[in-house]
Amino acid sequence: MWTGNRGTGTSAYREFGREHDIISAGRPTLAGSADPAFRGDPERWNPEDFLVAALAECHMLTFLHLAALGGVIVTEYVDTATGTMEMNNDGSGQFAEVTLHPVVTVQDESMREKAMSLHHPAGEMCFIARSVNFPVNHDGTVVVTS
Repeated sequence: MWTGNRGTGTSAYREFGREHDIISAGRPTLAGSADPAFRGDPERWNPEDFLVAALAECHMLTFLHLAALGGVIVTEYVDTATGTMEMNNDGSGQFAEVTLHPVVTVQDESMREKAMSLHHPAGEMCFIARSVNFPVNHDGTVVVTS
């Protein structure tokens, strides 16, 4: 739901806010906006943030599933995913790539190699990664609980 009408609607490019709320019954409201480069609020999520987050979340959940099936005990998983966009002369744009940077903590040294090997099949199984037309790279690290 768009909440950025500042009184004159879309009468001019600089006259309206990009703020909006993403609402779904029974779920918390998400505060959205455009990217700051497009006059958006940097404190709100933008569509590009959501796409990178969806890729990271899907990979994580698929990875954890495969770890459980494969006997790899993961005790922590943190990702700082990044995306690269390309802009076109007509003002359109697209993602060129997204890189996931998961740091996976496993319970035992004997699980390190298996944990690293799970990133590839997780990427192949992730519904979101399978749905995009740009590369989703994995730059993973595995550490052992000390």
